[in-house]
Amino acid sequence: MRLAMFKKDADYEAFQRVLAAALERPDSPGLLAYCLMPNHWHLVVRAGKRTELSTWMQWLTVTHTHRWHAHYHLIGQGPLYQGRFKSLPVQEDVHFLAVCRYVEANALRAELADRAEHWRWGSAWCRRHRSAELYRWLRRWPVDRPQNWLAAVNERMEQETLDALRSSVARGIPLGTTAWQQKITGRLKLPSKLRPVGRPRKKMTDEPEK
Repeated sequence: MRLAMFKKDADYEAFQRVLAAALERPDSPGLLAYCLMPNHWHLVVRAGKRTELSTWMQWLTVTHTHRWHAHYHLIGQGPLYQGRFKSLPVQEDVHFLAVCRYVEANALRAELADRAEHWRWGSAWCRRHRSAELYRWLRRWPVDRPQNWLAAVNERMEQETLDALRSSVARGIPLGTTAWQQKITGRLKLPSKLRPVGRPRKKMTDEPEK
């Protein structure tokens, strides 16, 4: 069972300051979407030419751990994070939209908010409040965000799509079409763990949000 790392608003705010500092680093990826939950967080990022994701994530988690332990007077009491972070490449098409939709709806699925954009600690809220801590760090998406995006985020995600996402994360394999998976696995020299995981069903339209 994961223990809560964010116990109050100040904890979320403190992490956002660490994340903002991490995004200032020259090896930083571009932040595309995120959601902070009481006992974990999700980031969707786009690596640049100078990005060393493992090094960057280590700086982020170690810096946050040190500040968290200092705040709670628990220095030397053990790690805040357990195990290595999980990451996977995502094809820049409906698969990317599915990942962002999954991340931004995290608090909604956990019943922490009645709508995704009402959760203060996620990118859905951040985009609607331009004075938010992390707004200036949000980068343009590699694919167009549908006009009915929030309606899609707040809709229950199809089980097939959820299963595909969770399978890719658990097995550490790229999320995309079979042909793209094979291509990116070879390019990045990833271990071959592939089997077809399906294509997220596209239900979004170009209708404007209400």
